[in-house]
Amino acid sequence: MNSGINTAAKPAARTAIVVGGSSGIGCETVLRLTESGWKVFNISRTPCINIKVNNICADVTCDKAFEEIKRISEENGLDLLIYSAGCSMAAPVEYAEERDYRYLFEVNFFGALKSVQAALPYMKKSGGKIILIGSLGGEIPIIFDSFYSASKAALEMLARGLRQELTGYGINVTACLPGGTATGFTFKRKIYPAGECAGYATKLEKAVESLARIEQGGMSAAAVADDIYKIINSDNPPLIKTCGVKNTAYRFLSRVLPEKLTLHLAGKRYGL
Repeated sequence: MNSGINTAAKPAARTAIVVGGSSGIGCETVLRLTESGWKVFNISRTPCINIKVNNICADVTCDKAFEEIKRISEENGLDLLIYSAGCSMAAPVEYAEERDYRYLFEVNFFGALKSVQAALPYMKKSGGKIILIGSLGGEIPIIFDSFYSASKAALEMLARGLRQELTGYGINVTACLPGGTATGFTFKRKIYPAGECAGYATKLEKAVESLARIEQGGMSAAAVADDIYKIINSDNPPLIKTCGVKNTAYRFLSRVLPEKLTLHLAGKRYGL
């Protein structure tokens, strides 16, 4: 007699690791994954408030974060890796302290690289997706945030190289490029004080104020996460995905306009 109970085995939940999912774009992406039935692990210094996520407190400048990626993947398999950790620093290149720009690259680039290296042996077994959260600033320089722009440009090139190297393994790699996004990231930026900027102080102040307006007047983290979720659900995700119509147009123009004109317009955008 049919009891009405479906005894067919349910498919195992897909496993995602989000590095930097405690706030902003990462947190909104975690929400979409958990609501869709994914088993989600967040690795960040502070926990994500989403009660459905498995939080692991670790700093991407330390090896513990990457050991956790290996452990999670070993125990659960791994279908999706998203690297969303990042930091920003407004400083003149001439006076930037080595400890500051090295830390920025550890978080923005080397943390992503080490996360990918930790995940790949497991993902090569069954395929999956890697999404690296870059920035439009990696293609069009953010004035007085040159180290951030440089780190995001490196991240985009890493994605390009990885996509080629992983051909045949069933692993899709995408660099997602948001433009200005209204999150708390704006207020966490390290800003060099006037006394450490010499003759650049006035220009830096204008640039920082303009950048804050661009970010807080930009896309919401939820809208960016929607674009990321489309990548996750795509059978053939793009290598590079610019978020939002305006940002896509801005990136296109930066590629077709003369370089000097692009830089001139960027300067105007930042009040210079």
